[in-house]
Amino acid sequence: MSAIRLFFSFFFIVLLAACGPSAERQVVVLQGKTMGTTYTVKYLSDGLKDLPPPEQVQADLDKLLVEVNRQMSTYDPSSEISRFNQLQAVGEPMEISADFAFVTAEAFRLNGLTQGALDVTVGPLVNLWGFGPDKTVTREPTVEQIRQASAVVGTDKIILAGGSGKQMLAKKVAGTYLDLSSIAKGFGVDKLAIHLEGLGIENYLVEIGGELRGRGKNERGETWRIGIEQPQILQGGNTQIVVPLANHSLATSGDYRNFHVDAHGRRLSHIIDPQKHVPISHNLASVSVIADSATTADGLSTALFVLGEQRALQLAEQQGLAVFLIIRDGSGYRTEMSSAFKQLLRDKDKS
Repeated sequence: MSAIRLFFSFFFIVLLAACGPSAERQVVVLQGKTMGTTYTVKYLSDGLKDLPPPEQVQADLDKLLVEVNRQMSTYDPSSEISRFNQLQAVGEPMEISADFAFVTAEAFRLNGLTQGALDVTVGPLVNLWGFGPDKTVTREPTVEQIRQASAVVGTDKIILAGGSGKQMLAKKVAGTYLDLSSIAKGFGVDKLAIHLEGLGIENYLVEIGGELRGRGKNERGETWRIGIEQPQILQGGNTQIVVPLANHSLATSGDYRNFHVDAHGRRLSHIIDPQKHVPISHNLASVSVIADSATTADGLSTALFVLGEQRALQLAEQQGLAVFLIIRDGSGYRTEMSSAFKQLLRDKDKS
């Protein structure tokens, strides 16, 4: 959710056949728009004889992204998720696609793993605090307004069930609202990556709105490497730390580009604490997570940001998560990282 795309610099130079690598090692670069942001796909052809031409690959990738949006975009009133949100009847099951069910199930799993920090039903509170479509806040919600919105928030208010090849979704409470934006971009990345692998492509990097997944090597025979920058040095373009994406995914969540300052001077994040029912207000600027899938990394980055610095690091150590934190510290920033993240850096230095 809200991946801070500008945190990332791609540390590779695209060299086409005329510039160095042979035609068999040609780098293909595809770019487009999806989910209110952009995507970039880079892969090596590696002399695959049955590989479709780039324009066909992109057309197929675009179809996959259109389908993800048809299932999970809250901005499309006819999407599966919008039709579920419009349901008024309590307990009335709605049949949903396998991918929609998979993403919802993963969001629910991460909800349990993070002690409720990732809650994909928090939409009513997001809108109440002014981070919905109009992006404005005229006044702080009243206690009663927060209470009413909170009454329909919670993954326990949604039933996800499957059987006989069908996946069903139902509401336990009228007015419950499902929003998978905190995890859907990551799923889109995984969807594209799986398609590329199905074509036999072994060396690729996929990015949607700052969420990434890499496999194999770049055209120089090196593991794909991504630079994470600190906010105060973005304009200078100096890289703070470089991490490898060797068959891994990377996602980042943070608040320093999307927030409000209230009448008391408090910085209010667009990310809502689903347990306190108010916008996050702490010193954590961003959380970057490396995981096997972009779906998981995307959801975890949001959840760990909700938890804040200390609880995020504690959970990362308990679960063996590779996590990198950027924390506001007085007039500047400092960084922290989990043991698993440190190990990735040590492995990178050995390679």
